Amino acid sequence: MGYCTLRSCIDDLRCNGQLIEFNEPVDPYLEMAAVQRRLYKRESPAVLFTKPVGTSFPMLANLFGTLSRIEFIFRDGIEPLRKTIELGVDPITFISERVCFRSSFSLGRLALASLFYSRPKRVSARTAPVFACRTTLDQLPQLVSWQNDGGPYLTLPQVYTEDPNNSGFAGSNLGMYRVQLAGNNYVQNNEAGLHYQIHRGIAIHHAAALRSGKPLRVNVFIGGAPAMTFAAVMPLPEGVSELLFAGILGQHRIPMAIPPVAGKTSSEKETQLNLPLLSCYAEADFCITGILQTETKPEGPFGDHLGYYSLIHEFPVLKIESVWHRKNAILPFTVVGRPPQEDTQFAKFIHHIIGDIVPKKIPGVRNVYAVDDAGVHPLLLALGREQYCPFDPKRRAAELHTLAHAILGFGQLSLAKFLFLAASEDDPMLDVHDVPRFLKHILERVDWRYDAHFITQTTADTLDYSDVRLNCGSKLFVAVSGQPIRSLSDSLDLLDVSIPAKNPRVVFPGVLCVEDIDLAGLFPAGFPLIVWVNNSAEVSSNLNHFLWTTFTKSDPANDIHGVGEFIQNKHWGCVGPLVIDARCKPHHAPELTELPEIADRAEKIVQKILCPSKNMK
Repeated sequence: MGYCTLRSCIDDLRCNGQLIEFNEPVDPYLEMAAVQRRLYKRESPAVLFTKPVGTSFPMLANLFGTLSRIEFIFRDGIEPLRKTIELGVDPITFISERVCFRSSFSLGRLALASLFYSRPKRVSARTAPVFACRTTLDQLPQLVSWQNDGGPYLTLPQVYTEDPNNSGFAGSNLGMYRVQLAGNNYVQNNEAGLHYQIHRGIAIHHAAALRSGKPLRVNVFIGGAPAMTFAAVMPLPEGVSELLFAGILGQHRIPMAIPPVAGKTSSEKETQLNLPLLSCYAEADFCITGILQTETKPEGPFGDHLGYYSLIHEFPVLKIESVWHRKNAILPFTVVGRPPQEDTQFAKFIHHIIGDIVPKKIPGVRNVYAVDDAGVHPLLLALGREQYCPFDPKRRAAELHTLAHAILGFGQLSLAKFLFLAASEDDPMLDVHDVPRFLKHILERVDWRYDAHFITQTTADTLDYSDVRLNCGSKLFVAVSGQPIRSLSDSLDLLDVSIPAKNPRVVFPGVLCVEDIDLAGLFPAGFPLIVWVNNSAEVSSNLNHFLWTTFTKSDPANDIHGVGEFIQNKHWGCVGPLVIDARCKPHHAPELTELPEIADRAEKIVQKILCPSKNMK
C-alpha cells in the first residue's frame, strides 16, 4: 500500500537511509531555500528541519529531489499504472471514462484495484486528522526563497476547487498555484494572494463563479500523502479530477471531509454565505479554507521556474476563513528558480510512469519533449510522421505542419514559444531528449526560405517576459523533412571568410553566439543559426547556458531576424542564417541571483547536514 500520510512516508525514508533529520536552527528567510538548492544539486536525501526559525512546525526539503527517490515513494502505485498501459489502456482514458467493473475485468487485478482506489471517499470531520488544531497564517513557516520576493509563499500547495455548476469530486480541480501568505497590501492573517497562470483548471471554476456573480470557495492543502502533492502538478485533461489520479498513485482512496465551523453548524454557515461548504483533504498536514474574492490586489514579485522574477501583477485575493492542521504537522516545501531544480523531477516522473500523453492524443506524433534547461514552455522538440507524399524524393515538410498546429493547440503545450519538429522517417534513431543531436538534425535540413512559420499576437506563459505584455507573445515552429542540404561547421579556424560579428563563439556544430552582428555581411553556409547575446563566451560555455539564454530571452516575432530576409505571399523567410536576438532587454524581468552572505551560510549548513561526523572533529 502507498503512504496515506506525509509522516508515514518520512518514517519509511528514514528507515531506508533516504532522509536526514537536521536539529539545528535554519532560517526560512532566504537561508532554507539556498540550502535546498544545494541539496538538490548534490542529489541529497530528503532533509527534515526540526527547528526552523520563527515557527513551531518542522519543514521538509528535497522530498522529490531525485527520480530514484520518487520511484521509491510511489513504488506501490507505479505498477498498476504500467499494467493498464501494457494491456493497451490509456490510464487517462481509464480514469476519465470510469470503465465499468464487468468490462474491465480483463484488465487484471492491479488495474481493477486502481479503479477502486480512484474513487475518493467521504469521512466525518470528527475523524479527520487535519481538523485537530487551528492556527493562523503568520504561525506557518514564512518561506522566502529569493531576496526580492514580495513575501513568504507556499511552494507545494494543493489548491482545491469545485465547479460551481457541477459541485462534488467529479467536478473538482487540484492544482499547484502559488499562494502568497503575507506582504504587499494583504491584510495579515485575513488575506492571501492566489496566483494562477493561464490555461489552468482553476480558471474554469473561477470564470463560472464570476458569471454567477458569486465568490469561489478555495481550500489549500499542504502535505498529506505524497501522491496528492504529485497529483496537483499532473497535466490531466479537463474534467478529470486529480483526486482520482492521486488515489491510483497512492494506492488508497483519498479521504475528504466537510470542515467544521466554529460557533455555527455547517448548514447555518452555508446558508449565511449562500455558498456550499467545500471538502477538505482529511489527511493533509495543513488546510487553509477561504473564499476567492471578485476583486484583485497586487501579487509578487516571486522568483520563478524560468530563472527570473515574475513581477507584481493584479491577482485574485483569497479571504481566509480558517487555518487547520493535524497534530505534529510538517510543512513540505520546494524552491523554484533557473532550471534544473527539484520540479525538474516531476516532469521526468510523469514521462516515466505514463509515457508521452501527446502521441496518444495526436495521431502521427511520435514524441514531444519540453526542454527543461530552456525553462520547459519556451522550447519543444518533437518527432512526427511525414507521409503526405512518400513517393517524392525531394519532399518537404507537409504533414508536419498539421501536427505542429495540433501540438501547439494541445493543453499546456499551447504556451510553447519555439517548436522544432522533425520527420521520424528521416532518422529512426533520433531522440528528442538528445538535444544537441536533435538540433543538429534540424539545422542540417532546414531551409529558412520555407521552413520557419510564425504565429503572432497570441497567448504566452504568464511567467514569460520576453514580450512587453503579460500573457501575450508569439510562436515559431520549424518543421523539416528530407535529406540534409548542408554540412555544419564546428570551428571558425577553417572558414574561408571572417564572421561579420563581434566575438563569435561556436556553441556546437552549426550554431554561433555573437555579441554584435552585421546582417548585411557575408556568412558561411555552415552556421545556419546565430544567437545574438550579451556575453558569447558565457553562453557558449555549456548547453544549459545556451538553451536558457536563447529561448527565455527571446520572443519570436520581436527578436528573430534573418540574413537576406524577405516576405512573400505573407510568408517570412531568409536566404542566410536565422538570427535570434537573445540579449537582455529593458522590459525583461530581473534574473534570479543569490546574495553572497546567504550562499556562504547555506554552504556551511549543507556541510553540517551531509557530513556531520566531519564537522564534529
